[in-house]
Amino acid sequence: MPWRPLPRIAFAVATFPFQATSPADLPLEIGDELYIIEQGGQDASWFRGYLVAPPSLLAGLTSVKGQALEARVFSGIFPKCCVEVREVLGDTELDGHAHGSVSNSGSPRFDHSNGDALRRQSSLVHKGSMRRNRSSDSAGTKPATNGGSPKISPAPHRPNRTSSQHLKNPTNDKVLARQLSHRSLTSSQPKSSPGPFTPTSDTLRALNRKRPQAPVPMLKIGDETPTSSSEPLVDEIASCLREWHSKNLHELLLARRYSVLEKGQIVVNRLNLARRQLLHGVLTARELDALREEIVWNIVDGNKMLNSEIIVRDPKQRGRLLTGDDSAIEMTKLQSTMSLLDRPPVFQHDPVNLYHLMIDVKAFANNGLMSPTLIFYLCSRSPGEPPKALTESFVLDLPPQEEFEKLASAGRYRTLFTDLTSNDIGDASRSYADLYLVVKVQASQAIRKASLSQPKRANPVDENASTSTPNSSGFSNSASIKGGRQSLMWAQKQFGSVRKAQQDSRTTQLPSTPESPDLENGTRPTTGDASRPSTQQGPQCTRRSIGIGVFNIKHVFRHDVTGDQSVSIWTPAVANGSADTLNSSDDWDEIIRELASSRNGAYTRCKPMEHVRLAFQSFADPDANDLIGRTPTLLQNVVPTPKIDFPGAPTKARSDIYVRISEVFLPHQALLSYSERRTVQLTSSLELKNVQLTLEVRTRSGERIERCIFPGSNSLGQTAWRSSAVERSELWDQMIKLVIPTDDVPGAHLIMSIADAPGFPFALSWMPLWTDKAFIKDGSHAPLLYVYDKVTASSDNGRGAYLALPWNSKGRYGDVKDEVLTGPIATLKLETKLCSTFFSQDTILPGILKWREQQKIQILDLLERFAFVPEIEIVKLVSEVFEALFSILARYHGMDEYEDLAFNALVTVLGIVHDRRFNLGPFVDTYAETKFDHPSATPCLIRGYLRLLANPADPQKSRRVRAAFKVGRQLLKFIVCARRKQETREAGIGANTETAFKRDVGSIFGAFNGLMEDSSAVLVGSKTLVVQHMHSWLPELKGLFSEEEIFQIARDFLGACASVEGKLILHKLVFILNLTSDSLFSQVDVGQQVLRATAEWIDPYWGVSNDSTQWREQVRLCCSIAAKQVQQRHFKDPGYYTKAIESYRSLLIPGKPKNDQLSLLYPTTYPFPSKPLTSPIIFDEAITELAGLLAALAGTRLPSRRVGTEIEYTDMLSPSLDVVMSILSGGAFPKEWLSLYIFHHRASLQMLESLFEVMVTKYLPSPDDAGDFDEELWRKYLLTLLTLVRSDTLALETFPEQKRRAVWKIAGDVREQGAGLLKRSWEAIGWEASHEEQSRYGLLRLGGFQVQYVPSLVAPIIDLCLSVHEGLRNVAVRILQAMIISEWSLNEDLSVIQAEMIDCFETLFKSKNIGESLVQKMFVNELLDMFESLARAPGDPMWQAINDMISTIDELLELLAAVHSPDITESLRTMNTLQLMSFLKDTQKEEIFIRYVHQLAEVQARLHNKTEAGLALRLHADLYTWESTNVKPLTDPAFPEQSSFDRKERLYFEMIKYFEEGEAWHSALSSYRELANQYEHSHYDFAKLARTQRAMATIYETITKGEWQIHRYFRVTYHGLGFPSNLRDKQFIYEGEPSERQSAFTDRMRQLHPAAQVIPKGEVEDEEGQYLQIFSVSVYRDLDHPIHQQPKVVQSTRDYISSARPNLFAVTSKRHSPASGVQNQWIEKTLYKTKESFPTILRRSEVVAVDATRLSPLQTAVERTSRKTSELAALLKRISSGDESNITSLTDSIISSVDPSSAATVAQYRQLLPTAPEDAEEDVERPALSPLQKALQIALIDHTSTLKHCLSQYLRPDHAHTRAFLSEHFQETFSPELALLAPNPTPDQHHLFTSPPHFSMGNTLSVTPTLTNGTNHIAEELPSEPRSRPLSLLSFSFIKNSTTSVPKANGTSVSAPSEDGTSSSGKFSQVANSSGHCSTSANTTAPLPMEASAERPTTAQSGRSGKVKRRFSRLGLSRMVSARDKAKADLMDGVAEE
Repeated sequence: MPWRPLPRIAFAVATFPFQATSPADLPLEIGDELYIIEQGGQDASWFRGYLVAPPSLLAGLTSVKGQALEARVFSGIFPKCCVEVREVLGDTELDGHAHGSVSNSGSPRFDHSNGDALRRQSSLVHKGSMRRNRSSDSAGTKPATNGGSPKISPAPHRPNRTSSQHLKNPTNDKVLARQLSHRSLTSSQPKSSPGPFTPTSDTLRALNRKRPQAPVPMLKIGDETPTSSSEPLVDEIASCLREWHSKNLHELLLARRYSVLEKGQIVVNRLNLARRQLLHGVLTARELDALREEIVWNIVDGNKMLNSEIIVRDPKQRGRLLTGDDSAIEMTKLQSTMSLLDRPPVFQHDPVNLYHLMIDVKAFANNGLMSPTLIFYLCSRSPGEPPKALTESFVLDLPPQEEFEKLASAGRYRTLFTDLTSNDIGDASRSYADLYLVVKVQASQAIRKASLSQPKRANPVDENASTSTPNSSGFSNSASIKGGRQSLMWAQKQFGSVRKAQQDSRTTQLPSTPESPDLENGTRPTTGDASRPSTQQGPQCTRRSIGIGVFNIKHVFRHDVTGDQSVSIWTPAVANGSADTLNSSDDWDEIIRELASSRNGAYTRCKPMEHVRLAFQSFADPDANDLIGRTPTLLQNVVPTPKIDFPGAPTKARSDIYVRISEVFLPHQALLSYSERRTVQLTSSLELKNVQLTLEVRTRSGERIERCIFPGSNSLGQTAWRSSAVERSELWDQMIKLVIPTDDVPGAHLIMSIADAPGFPFALSWMPLWTDKAFIKDGSHAPLLYVYDKVTASSDNGRGAYLALPWNSKGRYGDVKDEVLTGPIATLKLETKLCSTFFSQDTILPGILKWREQQKIQILDLLERFAFVPEIEIVKLVSEVFEALFSILARYHGMDEYEDLAFNALVTVLGIVHDRRFNLGPFVDTYAETKFDHPSATPCLIRGYLRLLANPADPQKSRRVRAAFKVGRQLLKFIVCARRKQETREAGIGANTETAFKRDVGSIFGAFNGLMEDSSAVLVGSKTLVVQHMHSWLPELKGLFSEEEIFQIARDFLGACASVEGKLILHKLVFILNLTSDSLFSQVDVGQQVLRATAEWIDPYWGVSNDSTQWREQVRLCCSIAAKQVQQRHFKDPGYYTKAIESYRSLLIPGKPKNDQLSLLYPTTYPFPSKPLTSPIIFDEAITELAGLLAALAGTRLPSRRVGTEIEYTDMLSPSLDVVMSILSGGAFPKEWLSLYIFHHRASLQMLESLFEVMVTKYLPSPDDAGDFDEELWRKYLLTLLTLVRSDTLALETFPEQKRRAVWKIAGDVREQGAGLLKRSWEAIGWEASHEEQSRYGLLRLGGFQVQYVPSLVAPIIDLCLSVHEGLRNVAVRILQAMIISEWSLNEDLSVIQAEMIDCFETLFKSKNIGESLVQKMFVNELLDMFESLARAPGDPMWQAINDMISTIDELLELLAAVHSPDITESLRTMNTLQLMSFLKDTQKEEIFIRYVHQLAEVQARLHNKTEAGLALRLHADLYTWESTNVKPLTDPAFPEQSSFDRKERLYFEMIKYFEEGEAWHSALSSYRELANQYEHSHYDFAKLARTQRAMATIYETITKGEWQIHRYFRVTYHGLGFPSNLRDKQFIYEGEPSERQSAFTDRMRQLHPAAQVIPKGEVEDEEGQYLQIFSVSVYRDLDHPIHQQPKVVQSTRDYISSARPNLFAVTSKRHSPASGVQNQWIEKTLYKTKESFPTILRRSEVVAVDATRLSPLQTAVERTSRKTSELAALLKRISSGDESNITSLTDSIISSVDPSSAATVAQYRQLLPTAPEDAEEDVERPALSPLQKALQIALIDHTSTLKHCLSQYLRPDHAHTRAFLSEHFQETFSPELALLAPNPTPDQHHLFTSPPHFSMGNTLSVTPTLTNGTNHIAEELPSEPRSRPLSLLSFSFIKNSTTSVPKANGTSVSAPSEDGTSSSGKFSQVANSSGHCSTSANTTAPLPMEASAERPTTAQSGRSGKVKRRFSRLGLSRMVSARDKAKADLMDGVAEE
């Protein structure tokens, strides 16, 4: 089947993998997203399409920072059976191109509701496709199959390869809109079917038609999976992860932000795991809620970390993204908390909630312990207090390791510590206590042997008897008695005997036979009946505490920590043993010292068990049993371990008694109590190494209470309990629970025996549990230890004789023994704690409960003392207390004294409601509604209340009044409940007292009103309480009072509060806020009354500020009131909009301070709750709240009235527009609050629509009344609307996926709606167009008031014209068309609009990343299309003007795109900027031109191109004159309004600064001269003139000293079509750095043109590509310049004059050096003339002319001599600066110059000068010299002077012979020039005299000729200090073995040939070397150059030389040392190559 295009593009997902076997195949992986465009192959079994793959991280290497990576697109063919079609896209044309759009907009559309299928449009863009290469198998490869899916074996017949080749990149990018249908799941359809579409017939396509470019889809808004409706977070997580991967991951890697990357990895892993949990759907509802909240905050954490833009998702709505349809108030609240806080704000834990902790034992390290036991409990420690146990113990008997692992995996070793309060976990506001988990380790150990042998035992007990085995449910019998012990009594009741074996198979009991020794002699006491019990040997093992560990679990609750934790076990170190170093890293905590005392204070790790590994999980739930039932997967079969106290008000019956056995007090010489108040000293034979306690609970009759002792929460009840073994003075510290039947508690007591195992008891003790008609007081007790003998063990009718003995000492300290009186009496130390709802420890409360048994006078006494009853005692019996108090009220009704006392007692009980410890409030409400049954209490309560309110200012009553106000709601509830009971009774008897009741209640509220109207200062506290609690009183009246009556009560009360001041105003507003609740007033008519009244009540407290100190707080509360009412049904704005606008403007002040606290928005209480912020932020809660309120009001109509007055819209419209503009600009909250910011765009558009309706109705006059048009109001409105639709936040096409989804779902297509409003607004202010205008321009309304906004609105309209949103762009182009027509109609000139467009485009390109995009071209074409009718009329002037303007704008767009392109180098950007500046200057856009000038200067300065920066500023300075006329100020750059002279002077100062830093001396001097001319001749400012002259003098001195360098220049030729037209086939001269070599410059050019190829000299054959040719050139020196003929010119000055402002450059192209001599030599040079002189801003100039010139022999001589001099000077500078490595090169250069036979010496050029006859006298007139001859003469003298300075460098002794040799030949070769340097030259020689080069060395010899008294002398300045560094030794062997070379310009050297073809310098060097060698061997010192003695020459020249020497000798100046040059410049590199 041939390939056919599908009628509609299909979206599919790969369901099976496919391996490619040919280049045309597209390999697939499961989950790949595909777009199918064609179908073909055999049986139409193949698809052709595109695969959109995630972006590659490698693309991040070249990506733009901040932009997301683009998806990768692959094309190819694939089998139809491997994919599943999921969606069919919009209709397409036959060629596969999508078409169609919806409602003037190309933007996608979605349903705003989450979970629904998306309705959207997308766009298709032609893009280049890529091949997706993967490993391919053979053709028979089968895709993986799942679930019977089809296989491909063999592979389907592959279609023709030629038809499946991928397409080339398209030549143009044309956006084609396509409409997406609802995504339809086709899983139920056969996968082999192509879906609901069939290919188009191939005959519809022309045979010769080229295959069209297939459309590749752009990125979608975001996927919506089938689970989106039930679990929106599934899609949200996927969207976030994709965005972070494509946008942030590569940036973090490239920036090496590994710490952020690691944190991000943690967040991603959490989200990925959570997403899987959501998809699996195995969590409970509670777990799902917690997971959703955690997901939402994890996404917030990731966004904060990576992009700082926060999107709001509501955890309470399954994590759904809040949209524009949600409440603005809720959006604002969530946005602020998510943006500023790390987690949801929790100010205090819900008092209803209790907290629970589950621990699970995962592992332990047992090192040989026998039968180890773990005991767990929680303890609390407050600062300065000892640890206090909070819970019961959980006891685990550990089995062997193998069995433990099996049971641990099943969760058998875990418990749930229940009923912890916020105080316990340290989360209360004033809780500083730490919460610890204590782990005790006990194990069986052998009996510690005593010093004396113990009595033998007949029947030893098996050692295994001490070990217990845990049962299957985890319960333990570890605390049961494991050995025989003699009873206290030889009766039927045996003390110490073990309870009978339990029928439950989980426990095992060991029987025992009582046996008792005598304390002194070991004889046994006998009973009265002489019966002797049987005996049994005691156990040989006892249980002991091995170690203890603690873990602070406070942070487990605070931070919800889960996972495994290791708890280290510590034990006291033995004496003389090694102790571990204690620090925090060892899990050490100082609380261990208090839990396990150590005799030496040292501790060590417990070797037998070093650690225990536990898992923790915290829960919050008011009922632990319900929690266990609701969490079966985690808490199944868990053992609860309750708290040992009530967590609050008890709701369930409980009666537990806790006894903590601390220690036995047995000091040395301890006294045991004896009968008849005697004492017996404890025998010394007891070592007390194994002290154990055995405890039983008995009744008053002596009967044991069975199974009432519970050592742990998982233990079974025991009758007798035995403690672990300790040594003397060690702690037991063991807790047990007693569960005693309530009837037995009053007579129950504890009986305890003490023994030293394995011995018999030697002491006993007892303690009653009931004293003084109440349970024994909680706390410490010290029962006495009695001798265990026949007397104490006896009984009377079963009642123990010990009961007749006092149980404690009767000393001065009550229960505590008094050792001062009694001595060291042995006692027990224990503590008791009662936790019971049946018994009280107070003596007053039982009397109240049994009031009927009391007399009247006793009842009054009890009621008066009721206030002293502890709260906990009342709470435990609160129901009984209520019943008693109400019964007393009913019994003594009408008796004021009883009623008042009972009323006060009731207030006392109700006051406990506010005690957070008990949480009594819910119980009171439940009791009043369900259990209260005292109808007769109604009048009693009302009378008591009224009597209390009768005189609230009475000091004796004021306290009770305030207490009653605090519980006013509960009092009213009891009154109302009593009234209802009363109504029920009255209905039965036909009575009705409703009127009287309402009157009485009205009297109460009347008393409240009177209190509020009273201005007494003493009542401020009471008034505050009334206002604070009134809102809770009114709801209690519902049911008995109608809503109208309740509203009237509230109105009257607020009327009484009208005059309140200060903080009472805030409390009043809080009351109004609570009054507006829906539950109080549900009737619509009453609700409307409340709404209108509320507006009146709050009207004075917001709006225009009244300078109140609490104004902001008032506004916030008023805003909360309005926000709550806005969300109610049937809301109609009573004027809140106007008040909110006024308040916003009042609070909007500049310079808002940073906040370090977040006050939660829309508070409902005062003071406002707040949370600290991690970092301060500029944020005003009041403004944000007002903005949210305005957004909520945006959907309503603007109010016409407020508080009874008409609204003046004139005063409302303009402020409203200001507020909208402030919100859009980020004035209300940060723009990073993305969801809220987007939401406000939608709300602002709704507000503008409402304002537009008002403005059209009231502020749009008819054409006849055009003068009444409010231009400014409409301008502000249009600008606000344009700001809204132009917002970057709405440009979703530029956003990554997560943000794109958010913008679309929250705001929808706001731009489309805004475009419609903009169109209506623009048409509204236009006038109806004539028929001719309509047909000519296609506009219905034109001109009118529109002309007043031209050109002011051109800029924002132009911005919209560049929008990618089609609907918005069309409207903007239409408006621009109307502006152009209006401007032409008025002025017939479009220059104003053109100027505005230029300004706008420049600003847009600068502020936005626009670039040369497709939209620009579309804008130009669309604008031209609007005037198509004019184009058909030839010669139309308007069309011509429009066409010219468009052409100018098009050119501007190209220039701006080139300047702002991100892919160019700085040099190209500078070049493009200059072109743009030229355009701006031509179009007279001076401000923009100036801005670019300074930007260019800043860029050049940043690149250290100082000279170029100064040249850029000159462009600005040239705009001004030196006149004093004022010029306007500038903002960018900042220049004030000043005169033209001042502006230009300031710019000149900046220019000169840059010129001086860049050493552009010529430019600096020219600027100084211009300033000096103005100072001297125009402004006569001689002070500035003097400063200018001094600055110029400094520059001249710098030039003279040579402290600067000459730049190098290079010629660059551009070849190839790859270069743009402005470079192609052109030559440029580039300025390089002074020391830059050609290779370095070439590298720089390669960086500038990376695609170019550098080729050598020659023609370029290939025209394609880019080719560069680079050559070095030098500045052409004009030898005819007077500087070369002027003597006494410093060499640096000559160089400066020759190289200043060069525009002519030369390169030697040919050299002619014949053997006939220098008279016939010449040089040919190629000259390049540039367009501009250097320096230039671009550091380059185009070559405009090329010429060739030939230098004459004389010119050649001058040029070469000057160059050789420069080379010597360069070497001299290097050596003077300390570079001694150049001494050899200097020697070679000097030899080549002073050797007369060398062809390289410049002395041969002396032949070109005229000479006098040899016999001529000295006074004979010399022949005149031509200018060039003078130049040559001066060049030779300069060369000679430089040689003298070079010879002065040979000062070291090892250089002496070389110096002598070179000096000798130097004097011989250059004697004529040396003669010219004589002090008395002839008059003709004066002009030839020149000074030696001047160097800026502080310690050198400077030889400068001066004229004194008409005679020339040489002034010699000796160095001030010796040379700092000696020259290195010159190796003459090196000179001998090498040829003397002439240095070239590039640093190389060439040998100078001699006449015979050999190297003359080489021969000369041999002579020098041999001479030097001999001199060196003789170790002699050569004379200085002027001291060398030689034979007088015979020639005249030699004679003159001799005369000169004699003259020097006579003057005493023969010893001349040349100056030392320290300049560091390298002049050799500046000389052109020859």
